[in-house]
Amino acid sequence: MVANENWTAGYVADIGYTHGFYRELTPQLLSFVALGASMAPFDGKAPFRFCELGCGQGFSMNLLAAANPQGQFFATDFNPSQIAGARALAAEAGLSNIQFFDTPFAAFADEPALPESFDVIALHGIYSWISAENRAAIVDFIARKLKVGGLVYISYNALPGWSAGMPLRRLFVDRASVASGPLGARIEGALGFVDRLKEAGAAYFRANPGQSERFDRIKGQNRNYLAHEYFNRDWTPFYHADVAADLSSAKLGFLGSAALLESVDAVNLTPAQGAILSEIGDASQRETVKDYMINQQFRRDVFVKGPLALPQRQLREAWLDQRFALSVPRGDVPLTVKGALGEASLQADVYGPILDGFASGPKTLRALVSDKAVDALGWAKLTQALTVLVGAGHLQPCLPPKDEAKRAKATRAFNAAVCARAEDGADLGFLASPVTGGGIAVDRFSQLFLLALSADRKGPKDWAAFAWDVLRAQNQAIVKDGKPLATPEENLAELNQRAESFAEKILPVLKSLQVA
Repeated sequence: MVANENWTAGYVADIGYTHGFYRELTPQLLSFVALGASMAPFDGKAPFRFCELGCGQGFSMNLLAAANPQGQFFATDFNPSQIAGARALAAEAGLSNIQFFDTPFAAFADEPALPESFDVIALHGIYSWISAENRAAIVDFIARKLKVGGLVYISYNALPGWSAGMPLRRLFVDRASVASGPLGARIEGALGFVDRLKEAGAAYFRANPGQSERFDRIKGQNRNYLAHEYFNRDWTPFYHADVAADLSSAKLGFLGSAALLESVDAVNLTPAQGAILSEIGDASQRETVKDYMINQQFRRDVFVKGPLALPQRQLREAWLDQRFALSVPRGDVPLTVKGALGEASLQADVYGPILDGFASGPKTLRALVSDKAVDALGWAKLTQALTVLVGAGHLQPCLPPKDEAKRAKATRAFNAAVCARAEDGADLGFLASPVTGGGIAVDRFSQLFLLALSADRKGPKDWAAFAWDVLRAQNQAIVKDGKPLATPEENLAELNQRAESFAEKILPVLKSLQVA
């Protein structure tokens, strides 16, 4: 499939991975997963050590290192070009609490620069895309390097949801393997071939109508993502029970899903399905049967080495001390969420008071329940509503206010480095918050408006003019409704509109989160 397979081990190397930020890696979100499982939360305010295996472009780790200067971060990826890029961004942001390596998984535990143990080990989008030998090396690394009480975040393609899609992926790989030339061209050739197969009435698509829809989605996806998702030599979806069995050899037990909405039965399971699950005592078997009920395709699991259940009084205090913040404007939070059962409506009389309480800025649950309308909801209803809002991405678990000024100093430098890169492209779509200790989605145009604001350009019209100067200098235009805007006047008018919306809706949220 690729040249120099002796060092790539069959993994795509000639097309870089995307520069994404993966929220599930955020220490405060992982801590909230533990809290939701009635376990002692991860203490993100204290010094900690975090390791990511297979960090790709390293953007998530750089962002988290900036937002959590109290932590020490270590990350490895097999691709030296991606590590060089990650180190360059760390240098631009002035980060001193992160180290990047291109050491293979099998040798990483013996890397002399690593600490003796880690509080968190994370691998996002790795386990299904590597060989059995590399998976064994990862389990060995976890067994040797995760401290007692430490967390592991692991995501992977899941069964049974991928069962019908596996033949589709096989077609992609087979067609690309018999073609010549750059991988990008071979990907387009494989997609074109499958398109012809579908149009010719292949019975596979008739027997599996969901795969026709899947293929149509795939055709519209980022090609760098497709290269790494579908075109590696190794590609294995797993039943949850099998991953749990692999990790049990490293003394890990399942804690919960970082995809928090999946833990809310009301939006995922019928009463009859819930009754069946309640009869299953074994946690891994229960999760696996649940995957059959919702036809799970991708899992985001959190495991722990030595779970410590909190007594009820301590658990309640931990909830009350947890701080939260809205990461979207209050008025933009929809009173619907999507679960396995489809779209579910959220009760306005429950969610309205909670959202109103956070509209004024970050606060602890203890402060929130000082409002009688919130306190009257009752504990079970309140904690479930918070879980739903965090799972939907509207509400973020936050670090305590202590040391926020120190964190803000680090995030300002990082965000300045990211916004400076917005003058050249749109690869980096997140900025760091010292409040949440994680990333906040901020698109390229908003980053350019922030640059203009930092240069003392006073209002939206000035911000729009600055952004247009950047685009025009590179012969770029805004794409709207799938087409580039034709004239300078159209581009500037669109930018003015976006700048006004940014000033009205987005900027207040970014200020609340100390991103701006």
